Amino acid sequence: MPRPKNGRHASSSPRWLLIPASIGIALIVVPILAIVLRVSWDEFPALVTSPSSVSALMLSLRTAGASTVLCVVLGVPMALVLSRLRFRGHGVLRSLVLLPMVMPPVVGGVALLYTFGRQGLLGESMSALGIHIAYSTTAVVLAQTFVAMPFLVITVENALHALDPHVIEAAVMDGAGPTAVLRTIMLPLIMPGLISGAILAFARALGEFGATIAFAGSLEGVTRTLPLEIYLQRETDPDAAVALSLLLIAAAVLVVGLAGARRPAV
Repeated sequence: MPRPKNGRHASSSPRWLLIPASIGIALIVVPILAIVLRVSWDEFPALVTSPSSVSALMLSLRTAGASTVLCVVLGVPMALVLSRLRFRGHGVLRSLVLLPMVMPPVVGGVALLYTFGRQGLLGESMSALGIHIAYSTTAVVLAQTFVAMPFLVITVENALHALDPHVIEAAVMDGAGPTAVLRTIMLPLIMPGLISGAILAFARALGEFGATIAFAGSLEGVTRTLPLEIYLQRETDPDAAVALSLLLIAAAVLVVGLAGARRPAV
């Protein structure tokens, strides 16, 4: 029997699946196409390079970059703990870590406000020390980290589960300590997954809106990221809102494409 090209097995999926699949694809693609058709291309350069638009874009890139670094620094250890250790309450802890993926972002923003706001759980003590987080650029970074970190955690966790345990056992038998195993074996092997998770976290942070507006507000040059600028422009300048929306979509497509390129071939 001849082998399928590229080592792939012939599809055995029933043809009728094409109908709901096509509807689902159209549900995603058609609205994006509607934005593309709505853009005023003659005015597009001026709309996306206005001072407020550039300020919002630069702020979004800076804060999304900072939140991605936080996601990596905090999320990789979280993924290691969740994937390698088993303890009482493990399932509950994992559910809480992944909760921001399904929680309405504005609820996350309110939760952060009642934690770090001036009258919040930690904010009151921090205010006494002269530290104010709410309605600042730091608040934007924290809001983005809150909603984006689960994407990195679950991606890295899946990469860790895919590791061959015999490789790690062999390193341990050769005398490598836990830190050496992590540094020389585990991290290099999960690096494609880690990079994909970081890219997805960046994309989620770049598009964050609800938690940001609830926790950080909308101060131009300080907390008004690109999604907030789009929301405000929608009421005053619809053409600018559409142009900026397309810019954000293009950035998201690029980021998701980069994440897909990091997936191992099968």
